[in-house]
Amino acid sequence: MDGLREAHDRRGLKQRAHGEVRTVPIPPPLVRLLHEHVTDFGMADDGRLFASERGNVIAAPSYSRAWKQVRELALVPHQVSSALAFRPYDLRHAGVSQWLNSGVPAPEVAARAGHSVDVLMRICAKCIDGQEQEMNDPIMKGLGE
Repeated sequence: MDGLREAHDRRGLKQRAHGEVRTVPIPPPLVRLLHEHVTDFGMADDGRLFASERGNVIAAPSYSRAWKQVRELALVPHQVSSALAFRPYDLRHAGVSQWLNSGVPAPEVAARAGHSVDVLMRICAKCIDGQEQEMNDPIMKGLGE
């Protein structure tokens, strides 16, 4: 394609050999939702869960339009005007942050997210917000307070 990128990259997992797979455990409620989706809508011929009406890759502008509409319905006005969940990809950081907030050890979170603990702590851990008191409690207990 003379150096031009396709609309959707056709590459494997980053930093992994061709054909290598990564097992990602998911909680039972998500498994149920995925089974329901496949039962209701099937899968694309290439195995994707989501496809256009014609079975093709969904175009990025379609995702963007839908995300903007849903975001405005789901968030209160001051959140809509903020950077909160500005792009669908931001949900990845939110999910990883939720796992960390839930007490899942960092190595397990990193493995499930598909990157190193170093990347997890550099990129995703700073997304955690609002747990100052919960973090202070064990510190204060350790100090005998």
